[in-house]
Amino acid sequence: MAAVEKDPVELEKAASLAHVPKGEEYDKMISGMLYNALDPALMKARFNARAWMHKYNNYFPDDPEANFESLAEARKNMLRQFIGHVEDSAFIEPSLAVDYGCNIRLGHRFYSNFNLTILDCALVTIGDRVMFGPNVSILTATHETEVQSRRDDIEYAKPVTIGDDCWVGGHVVILPGVTIGEGCTIAASSVVTKSIPPWSVAMGTPARVVRKVTPLEKVPERNT
Repeated sequence: MAAVEKDPVELEKAASLAHVPKGEEYDKMISGMLYNALDPALMKARFNARAWMHKYNNYFPDDPEANFESLAEARKNMLRQFIGHVEDSAFIEPSLAVDYGCNIRLGHRFYSNFNLTILDCALVTIGDRVMFGPNVSILTATHETEVQSRRDDIEYAKPVTIGDDCWVGGHVVILPGVTIGEGCTIAASSVVTKSIPPWSVAMGTPARVVRKVTPLEKVPERNT
């Protein structure tokens, strides 16, 4: 169900992100309210995202001295041109598909294998030392089941948060509004419809916790 007022917490988070298309419909979108998907500023932001994706997904160095280290640095710099926040050592194998890009926060040492999709109409926050297998999909966008709003191009979105030290297997789908706590493993091909508590192993459709793992102490915060 869509929110009926702006969310100050999400607005504050968005204020720390780069490249956001500021405006009334944007604020409603990241707050989980019904919003107009055909708002000109949002349409321009989605168009720019597609141009950036084409560049990222087709880039490969032609320098004969290039190696994985230089490739990783180049890709990180490209990510920072469009993703809302990118910590050090983030690495995403192409292809990457996003709605906006600016609504994504990537933690330190984030790694994604091939074919990551993030529909970031709401904020997507990914912690440190998170690993994704291939073909992971994070979907924040959703619609009302009543038909009229879909005819009117009105939709809404719910944020997704993934804590530190998570491993998300290949072909996992994470649905709107889900929080995955720190230290979780999500088995391949699971569909995560509800939040998963920290230090859990979850699997299935819908994903359910099948066991717990030993919690670890927090890693000291890095100076950035």
